Amino acid sequence: MKHVTTFFLKLAVIFIGIPVLALCIFLVPKFGNFAGGLYPDIAFMKSLVLIDMYAAAIPFYFALYQAFKLLSYIDKSQAFSELSVKALKKIKYCAITISVLYLLGTPLYYLVAKRVDPPSIMPIGFVIIFSSIVIAVFAAVLQSLLQEAITIKSENDLTV
Repeated sequence: MKHVTTFFLKLAVIFIGIPVLALCIFLVPKFGNFAGGLYPDIAFMKSLVLIDMYAAAIPFYFALYQAFKLLSYIDKSQAFSELSVKALKKIKYCAITISVLYLLGTPLYYLVAKRVDPPSIMPIGFVIIFSSIVIAVFAAVLQSLLQEAITIKSENDLTV
């Protein structure tokens, strides 16, 4: 039963990555061109938007890879190990990095939203920032709980 659940979660991780890859391939370049077209006097506007969005995709995929590794540790009955704690720590840092990158890009998106009616770009950016912060906090809580469980387990192993 455990392998079926982790297999389903591994599939979910893969299916989360596919739409983001499609967005990176098809939508991000169009958004960069759109932002560059709104401000032709700011020559580097398109480049900054593209750099910000593609830079945020790198930690996203690294976090997905770490989640996949974490599920593999669960499959191998190594859920309560230092490897799992390290994977959760990396996921936490990736989520923080994504939120920081989008926060740094907020002035760019504000300029674009200022010219677009209705300004629907800003709420999307805030949703990404907020969800990344929630994931970072959740990963930090799981990391500390897992670390405590490992400590208790090692103390019990020494007692017996």
